Amino acid sequence: MTDLVLETRGLRKEFRSRRGRHVVAVADLDLQVPRGGVHGFLGPNGSGKTTTIRMLLGLAGASAGEMRLLGEPVPQRLPAVMDGVGAVVEQPKFLPGFTGRRNLTLLARSIGVPTSRVDAAIERVGLAGREEDRYKAFSLGMRQRLAIAATLLKSPQLLILDEPTNGLDPAGIRDIRDTVRELGESGVTVLLSSHILAEVQQVCDSVSVIGNGRLLAAGTVAELVGRARSGGVWVGVPDAGAAGDRLTGAGLRVTRDRHHLYVEGVDDPADVTRLLADAGIYVRELVPDRPDLEQVFLQLTEDHELGTGAGPARVGHGGGLS
Repeated sequence: MTDLVLETRGLRKEFRSRRGRHVVAVADLDLQVPRGGVHGFLGPNGSGKTTTIRMLLGLAGASAGEMRLLGEPVPQRLPAVMDGVGAVVEQPKFLPGFTGRRNLTLLARSIGVPTSRVDAAIERVGLAGREEDRYKAFSLGMRQRLAIAATLLKSPQLLILDEPTNGLDPAGIRDIRDTVRELGESGVTVLLSSHILAEVQQVCDSVSVIGNGRLLAAGTVAELVGRARSGGVWVGVPDAGAAGDRLTGAGLRVTRDRHHLYVEGVDDPADVTRLLADAGIYVRELVPDRPDLEQVFLQLTEDHELGTGAGPARVGHGGGLS
């Protein structure tokens, strides 16, 4: 059994816009999704995420390249693997006057799976107790969870979710996030496509970052964040002016807001405390500005646009980014 549930090599999608302009939506994309857990497919709107997913599912044709799902080449072998793949790419069509349970029961019969799986799917997405409500009364978050439940009727090995939290309120986002995390922990591999970096960081084990249809980096969330440039340190002191002069004189880059100093170029926050204490200035607050996925993404896209990147960063055999 392959360790990859999804793989693309040199995947490319080109088309002509309505105005006749040549557009490259996906540019020679090499993507690998390991088996198990939640893998984030990260990029801004228009970066090629949905186009890539549509090609993998046979909803759009590729201009060039190779694709595999569960070890099988697609689209050639797509019918053979679709029982093991679930996807929520577009808003699914449910009957508004039927209950959530009735909709799932009809779907189970239409795809030839036991209706006994309906209750399990409802339970896994957290809709137990609301399954007898009519679909038209469902909130947007409940509709998204019902869509995920529909994909689980097949007991998929791979679940692909394209921007599942779009348009949801904070409570709905939290519910989908919890559902995705629990599915990843249960043994289903989840590919979560999103442009919301904070959400991806909270729920994903590994991530692939793309921009303008190209792979910019891939690895575990911890590895990618660990490679980000230090964000600096927030410093709270009684006399910000004197503290700023002292730190600037020591060769550090200092900016000031109303209540704090932001100090860049600090390898060890303790150095800030020592420098200020030596000048008789005592720190009352010291908070490292730890890198997150948003900073990683901004750095990657900035390097890509400036042409300073040396190709996509990947997880090496030793577990680090190469």
